[in-house]
Amino acid sequence: MSKKIRWGILGTGRIARAFAEGVSNAKNAKLHAIGSRTKESAEMFAHEWNIPLPCSSYQELAENKSIDAIYIATPHTEHVSNTLLCLENGKGVLCEKPIAVNAHQVELMIQKSKEKNVLLMEGMWSRFPPLMEKVRDILKNKEIGEVRTIQADFGFRPENIDPVGRLFNPDLAGGSLLDVGIYPISLSFMINGTPESFVTEWTKGRTGVDEQASMIFKYPNGSMALLHSSIQADTRQEAFISGTEGSIRIHKQCWKPQVMTITEWKTGKVRKIESPFIGNGFNYEIEHFSQLLLDGKKESPIMPLQESLSIISTLDKIRQRWDLRYPCD
Repeated sequence: MSKKIRWGILGTGRIARAFAEGVSNAKNAKLHAIGSRTKESAEMFAHEWNIPLPCSSYQELAENKSIDAIYIATPHTEHVSNTLLCLENGKGVLCEKPIAVNAHQVELMIQKSKEKNVLLMEGMWSRFPPLMEKVRDILKNKEIGEVRTIQADFGFRPENIDPVGRLFNPDLAGGSLLDVGIYPISLSFMINGTPESFVTEWTKGRTGVDEQASMIFKYPNGSMALLHSSIQADTRQEAFISGTEGSIRIHKQCWKPQVMTITEWKTGKVRKIESPFIGNGFNYEIEHFSQLLLDGKKESPIMPLQESLSIISTLDKIRQRWDLRYPCD
């Protein structure tokens, strides 16, 4: 039987449950431990997901020798301290997106991962499903020619608008940009890299966070990306990549990619490709990260650390244009 990576989860919130479900569908991983700030919470989560090792503190989780990798499932503002703790103890770290709140924090995390010679990756799970692999192949093979325009959005209206909750609380780095805007922004980086310039506008909410944001990125070859995020309204949540010879439409939801349509301009030929998830989709990034660990790799070619740093640096510059600072900055 092939070796499986023994995973721990740091945090017990909603995203931790999605990750736990994902591990159950990953071929090279198994859920071994859960860490919480309290014994009761850890034991409750362990019972729910049949996890053998509940840890009543993050320190206990990070120091346990039987764990190979840890998934950081805490709010944005805790990512840097939680990740540094796990890296310091030699654990491979998959940190939920955004990898941190600002570029300085990401630099500290990258520095520690290199110092300890340990694998670190941002958990941008939308990059890893089979359909997104097909998108990268199509772009690499120039099947739609040179990319000229990217349009992508992610907006939703929460059922409950809680001013102290994760989405609307400045102390938790709330707002649309880091929570959902990072998906279309990361997609544009995956396709075209770092923009040479950008323009942006935002809607400031009552709590001071960005409740809507729009960006236009411009690239050295003249290509542009039109990107939007919102926590005020539902949007189409699609992506449209238009090239000199054709286009790719990633249907709703582009951050959960399972269906796309490819159109060839000259022939008018239209192809629809469907690639349904096995499980909830988290299993793809889990398998990728686990295989990197099994192979002794220290960085992901699909979500490299320098790209994570470039993305968060761009988000910093966007917020500077808005004059928006989080208390943790």
